[in-house]
Amino acid sequence: EDGTGWRVSQMSSKKGGKKAAAAASGGGGGKKARGGGGGGGAGAAASENRTCSHVKVRHILCEKQSKILEAQTRINSGEDFAAVAREMSEDKARSGGDLGWFPRGQMVGAFQDVAFALRVGEVSEPVRTQHGYHLIKCEGRR
Repeated sequence: EDGTGWRVSQMSSKKGGKKAAAAASGGGGGKKARGGGGGGGAGAAASENRTCSHVKVRHILCEKQSKILEAQTRINSGEDFAAVAREMSEDKARSGGDLGWFPRGQMVGAFQDVAFALRVGEVSEPVRTQHGYHLIKCEGRR
């Protein structure tokens, strides 16, 4: 996307994992969940997002959108996120993309907004920042 919005896809341990968990749009005063469906989960996720102060994430960073889309395709077809990160990420976090735990306010805006909106095990759609295109996987929340 062009940085004005993002979507989250749910990863599953089974091949052909299920898509869609949340969507949010950019705006002046913060991110707000958009869309309904699924019955009750959106409100719980929004509440969880406000109370979480730290997230543990992995990411893949690519300069070109085509490369991040290739990584996304591989992950969505069942490849291990960390293995794809080791092979494809273009930053120094090549240790499977593990960024560890970080608090709110430590990462760039769009990256942080998506990271804190993910549920454990979810992988984001590509997120564009000044550093390039990212795929983000949440591995923990506290």
